[in-house]
Amino acid sequence: MSNTNSTATTGTNGFAQAVQPISSQVITTDTQGLVAGFVNIPVKDGEIPVYRAQPDTGENFPIILVIQEIFGVHEHIQDIARRFAKLGYLAIAPELFIRQGDVSKLSNIDEIRPIVATVPDAQVLSDLDDTIAWAIKSAKGNGDRVGITGFCWGGRTTWLYAAHNPQIKAGVAWYGRLLGDTTERQPHHPVDVASKLTVPVLGLYGGQDAGIPLDTVEKLKEQLKSSSSKSEVIVYPDAPHAFLADYRPSYRETEAKDGWERLQAWFKQYGL
Repeated sequence: MSNTNSTATTGTNGFAQAVQPISSQVITTDTQGLVAGFVNIPVKDGEIPVYRAQPDTGENFPIILVIQEIFGVHEHIQDIARRFAKLGYLAIAPELFIRQGDVSKLSNIDEIRPIVATVPDAQVLSDLDDTIAWAIKSAKGNGDRVGITGFCWGGRTTWLYAAHNPQIKAGVAWYGRLLGDTTERQPHHPVDVASKLTVPVLGLYGGQDAGIPLDTVEKLKEQLKSSSSKSEVIVYPDAPHAFLADYRPSYRETEAKDGWERLQAWFKQYGL
C-alpha cells in the first residue's frame, strides 16, 4: 500500500476499545502533505462528525466515502482515509451511528451490536447524501466524481448506497452482510437491490468468513447477472472476515494488498 509504513502500536492511539490489543502489523499513514482531522458537518437533524483527509494543495478532488465498521470511525478507518488522500482523493468517513451512541468507548462487541441495530438505513443514506453535499461545498470536492468503499457494516452500506444514489461512479464493498431479516429499519439488503443496480460495485469477500455464508455471496452474484452495473465479486478462498483489518489477527497481507490494488484499479476504470 503506497505511502504507508508498518509500526507497532501498543496503546489505544485512537483505536476503538473493543478492538484492543492492537496487532503489531498495523499500518500507519502519516499526515504529511494532507489536511486531516474531524469536522462537524450539517445533516437533516443537526450535525455529525466526519473524519476528512485530502491533499493540502489543489482542488476539485474526486470524493471517496469511507464507510465504517461496527466499531465506528476509529483509527483504522481514519488511516484508510489518509491512504486515499495520499492518492489524491478527498476521503470522508462520517460517524453514521453517533446519534445512537459512541461505540468507540465500549469495550465489548456485544454492547455495540444492540446500538448499531437501532440505526435506520434511511438515516444512513440521508447522511451520506449530506456528506457529499458538504464535500462539494466546503472541501473542494468534485461532485461528478464520487465513489464509496466500506468494511463489514460499511460493506453492506456500500451496496445499499450504490442502489440509492445512481450518480456515484463506483463502489468497493469489503465483506459486508448480504442478506438478513427485513425490518422497518432495514427494509432491504444487498441481495434485494442487486438486480436493479446501475453503479459498478466490486465485492471482496473471504471464503472462510464465518459471518457471511458463501451461499449468500452466490445469491448476490446471481442477482447481479440481471443488472446493468457490470459489478463483480471476488472471493479469496482462504481469507477470513476482516482480512484488510491490519490492526486485528484476521489481517491477511496477501489478500489485503491484492484487494487494495483491485480497489485502485476499479476506481480508475470508472473515472475516479
